[in-house]
Amino acid sequence: MTDTQSPPPQATPDQRPRAPDASRVQRLHSDQEALDAAHRLAALFAPGASGRDRERRLPWAELDLWSESGLGGITVPRAYGGADVSFTTLAEVFVILSAADPALGQIPQNHFGVLGVLREVGTDAQKARFYVEVLAGHRLGNAGPERRSKTILHGQTRLAQTPQGLRLSGERFYSTGALFAHRVPTRALDDEDRAVQVWAPRDAPGLTVVDDWSSFGQRTTASGTVRFDNVAIDAADVLPIWQLADRPGLFGPSSQLVQAAIDQGIAQAALADALAFVRERARPWIDSGLQTATDDPYIIQDLGRLQVDLHAAHAVLHEAGQLLDAIRAAGTVTAEDSARASVAVAEAKVLTTQIALDASEKLLELAGSSATREAHNLGRHWRNARTHTLHDPVRWKAHLIGNYLLNGVAPRRHSWN
Repeated sequence: MTDTQSPPPQATPDQRPRAPDASRVQRLHSDQEALDAAHRLAALFAPGASGRDRERRLPWAELDLWSESGLGGITVPRAYGGADVSFTTLAEVFVILSAADPALGQIPQNHFGVLGVLREVGTDAQKARFYVEVLAGHRLGNAGPERRSKTILHGQTRLAQTPQGLRLSGERFYSTGALFAHRVPTRALDDEDRAVQVWAPRDAPGLTVVDDWSSFGQRTTASGTVRFDNVAIDAADVLPIWQLADRPGLFGPSSQLVQAAIDQGIAQAALADALAFVRERARPWIDSGLQTATDDPYIIQDLGRLQVDLHAAHAVLHEAGQLLDAIRAAGTVTAEDSARASVAVAEAKVLTTQIALDASEKLLELAGSSATREAHNLGRHWRNARTHTLHDPVRWKAHLIGNYLLNGVAPRRHSWN
């Protein structure tokens, strides 16, 4: 059988994003406006999702539309001109976008993740400066964990004070969004071995993004390599993220909430395609005595169960968002608040992971062998689900939940909890 999909990319040096035209960037002011903008973009993104996946065609034009939509500024506090939408709304925005194209759901995830860091540990001056950039349509990427480090929190990337000023050196991978970003925040250790987040300008000399992402899923996220070769850094572009470990907050749970929402969107798209294919193309089994696959009681039952599981996952995701909203509205976040938030989001993550995998696999089982034809590209749902759900293992989410429930052990504070 001939594989008509495009081969994995070679290590292609970086393209660079164009500067957004601030006059074209919308300013959103409410949760409803954010949801409406997400629906408009989803309608534009969905028709080309399969083709972009098949051809590994990077979504540059789509991301420019995303910038112009104003969605990048929806978590900016109102005091700085943003909509400051609820966590519940933020999660739903990601469900909507990810159902249309999960790559275009995942790419901006880190944008909001680093904005969460800014909100918690940034100075007033940093907030004022970076929020202006974001509201003008600038995108934030991420230079992720190092490929060969012991764990995702270990690494050799350093921010060193030199006679010439601060210099950043290292190599990162899993850098979702970096290729398309106007700033590339990354984790590094300073001269005191403290973790800092450096918001490097994308056009800084010595910063290179390489499109070498070759996964079978989430193909167009460009989640590859970023190299920092003695990059000059302004001290005003450095955030003290070591403080997050000692300060109860919602950074980790809010980041994970968005990850769960991406999986929920993948599941919704897979179930929608399953229903459409069974209605329009699937044939009844020869021993059933039925005229159409839509009358097959086993198919009907399985689709019904998938719908129940999909709604259950969505409900728990919504509840987790509401809990984060209630905690933030109460003011100071306590250690117990932070733990409860992590546990609630972990429950959602377990359920959205399972339904994303189940729905995308059952799609092929229920639709039949013709659904595996490359022309339909329905396998992308499973490839995307399997790839994205490996972001952080849900076996550890279940352990986190049980350990808190049984032993009262609070989850560790980091962006994966």
